[in-house]
Amino acid sequence: MNETIPAANANPKNSALAIWSLVLGVLSLVCLSIFSAVPAVICGHLAYSRIRRSSGALTGDGLAIAGLVTGYIGIAFALFLIPMMAAIAIPNFVKARDTAQRNACINNLRQLDSAKQQWALEQNKDEDAVPAPADLDKYLRVGFHGLQCPKGGSYEINAIGELPTCSIPGHELPDN
Repeated sequence: MNETIPAANANPKNSALAIWSLVLGVLSLVCLSIFSAVPAVICGHLAYSRIRRSSGALTGDGLAIAGLVTGYIGIAFALFLIPMMAAIAIPNFVKARDTAQRNACINNLRQLDSAKQQWALEQNKDEDAVPAPADLDKYLRVGFHGLQCPKGGSYEINAIGELPTCSIPGHELPDN
């Protein structure tokens, strides 16, 4: 009877929580997601405490620590980097929207000016004549009232010799 009884700690296992902590921590760095960083920190703390209490039956304290570190870095990125990027991006989106609205309004003003010129040629009007909105309807695909400033301004047709105008500052045809 030369049987040897294996020791309880002869084949320690890696903690699954420690592995998950590291996987979630790395995922939080790759995706910049707080939704994987917080679970990485929670799993890391749970794994580390269970490994310490297991008396050598569980291993992976290095994995748990790495999961904690990457999880905390992921939280820091999510809390500081993402708001900073939003602070940069939002004003650029607003500026792009304003530019697009201004360009759409200028396009409408060009259509109005073109319709005025066509009306003046067909009706043999001079530079002082001011067409009514109904006079321009047949020269505009959507009619005079179909042209609207995207920012809510109102259009003035003006005389043939003058450019049409919008009530919004900056929405104006360039002088040729």
